Amino acid sequence: MKELEQIIEPLLEWFQKNKRSLPWRSDPTPYHVWISEIMLQQTRVEAVKEYYKRFLNRLPDIPSLAQVEEKELLKLWEGLGYYNRARNLKKAAIMIEEKYQGIIPNSYEELMTLPGIGSYTAGAISSIAYKEKVPAVDGNVLRVLMRILGCKKNIDEPKTKKWLEEELRNIMPKDASSFNQALMEIGALVCVPNGEPHCDYCPLKKQCEAYQKELISEIPVRKEKKKRKIEKKTILIFYSKGKVAIQKRKEKGLLAGLYEFPNEDRYFTKKELLQYLKEKRIEAIKIKELEEAKHIFSHIEWHMKAYQIQLDDFSVLGEYLWADLKDLNNEYAIPSAFSTYLELVKEKIE
Repeated sequence: MKELEQIIEPLLEWFQKNKRSLPWRSDPTPYHVWISEIMLQQTRVEAVKEYYKRFLNRLPDIPSLAQVEEKELLKLWEGLGYYNRARNLKKAAIMIEEKYQGIIPNSYEELMTLPGIGSYTAGAISSIAYKEKVPAVDGNVLRVLMRILGCKKNIDEPKTKKWLEEELRNIMPKDASSFNQALMEIGALVCVPNGEPHCDYCPLKKQCEAYQKELISEIPVRKEKKKRKIEKKTILIFYSKGKVAIQKRKEKGLLAGLYEFPNEDRYFTKKELLQYLKEKRIEAIKIKELEEAKHIFSHIEWHMKAYQIQLDDFSVLGEYLWADLKDLNNEYAIPSAFSTYLELVKEKIE
């Protein structure tokens, strides 16, 4: 496609002058590219840097990732969200050990057979680490190229992405690594995902149909999002003698296998809480109502009330685990949905 061929030279020239210094770019081994790309899904670059460093310090290679206990793996992932990404990393590492002698395969097709790796991640590993001439199309790249082409196809439809991947294969330059990363970089820094794009600074504005025809606000075209379901919760922060009560979530479903503070799927008034404690035969020394919090998942929202409940003796709550500050910091992975209350708890039991 001629329109896409015309962006190659100005895009690569811009990238060489403007690319960010990122830890995974300094040593783009297949393992480093893989870990960074999985972390970067749904997460900002700045937030990923520290997680990436901590993860590689503990799990520097395929064997260590394949052998790590899930509990520790999830703790390393704590705060990144979408914990199945971490579980799939381990599944893929085990498969790489068993099927590929511990070496990440260099073919796009073989990479696609690994758990958690789709066309974008396979393209990123193949092109960046193995210098293969394959595209890597994610949401950022889709947005940039649909604007370049002035195309109003719906980017939420899989066939649109597949069509664009085929068009890119036909014009992929020899330096596919820089080309793919340059498209990602334009999407992150110039043709940004939220808010107005910085068209005045874009090296591709002459080639951009959406800019030339003033269609920026209309492209890309997406499906109308369904309204998220709202779930009301009451979080119960039981604490005693420097420890706090936590419990493990079910092994299936949202936030499966992670740890949380005890909670109920409705709002408690103070009066209802006292009745709840009475029915459970829990005697509280002190009860304090905490600030409300909200956490947004892709398809639901949690609206949370919380109570801090001091007990004289934690043995009255036999069904819970009791964690001190060291346990919370080093052992139990508590998802970011509870981050507002986790910070308060850490201050309280410190």
